[in-house]
Amino acid sequence: MSLSKQLLIVDDDQEIRELLNEYLTRAGFEVLTAAEGNEMRRQLAQHSPDLIILDIMMPGDDGFTLCQQIRRDSQVPIIMLTAASDETDRVIGLELGADDYIAKPFSPRELQARIKALLRRAEFRQPEVKEKELPRRLRFAEWTLDTLSHQLTHEDGSKLDLSGSDFMLLAMFLQQPGSVLDRDTISDATRGRESLPMERGIDVQISRLRQKLGDNGKSPRIIKTIRGSGYMLIAEVFEDA
Repeated sequence: MSLSKQLLIVDDDQEIRELLNEYLTRAGFEVLTAAEGNEMRRQLAQHSPDLIILDIMMPGDDGFTLCQQIRRDSQVPIIMLTAASDETDRVIGLELGADDYIAKPFSPRELQARIKALLRRAEFRQPEVKEKELPRRLRFAEWTLDTLSHQLTHEDGSKLDLSGSDFMLLAMFLQQPGSVLDRDTISDATRGRESLPMERGIDVQISRLRQKLGDNGKSPRIIKTIRGSGYMLIAEVFEDA
């Protein structure tokens, strides 16, 4: 992995921005900064950072809102900074599409290690789901997935937009129906986080996807839990023209 990766730090605390800017620049990264949401959006309009470090508690749009906005257009890795050790904040951030979190106060060295781990996994996971290699539309159960727009359409006509991580997860299953995907494979290919205990984090992600698909984990029609092994797509998959 090249060290000349570009990072965007979004935090209203000037001292933290300057500290991280100096430390991560010395570590070989190109660093951009933003103090709030509007400045972040201006940076993203001009640059395509390889990873975003996003504070939760900020004036105006908070980190949760900004994370949602980023995920509508991008699958860039996101690390969320939180001043709280409360699990609720961590779970909300992960459910909204963040890849990792770190609680303040934190060691810049630990943050750098997490950044490098996420960037490695982002590079590793790219071959797993290549949108250009996917058919335009995949039909399963009562759903059709548009692989370009990342939009699900129900047979009743209702539509659902998927976040980047949910799309990656569903696309993995649709490419390998009837195959067991273990938690390590899912983590490496979709989220690459090192935050919540691994199994808990993957279970949260699967639960969220099942909820969106209207699939009951106790009597599944789409994604089945294979106890001790992982998860399997049990619905038939068809390519639509």
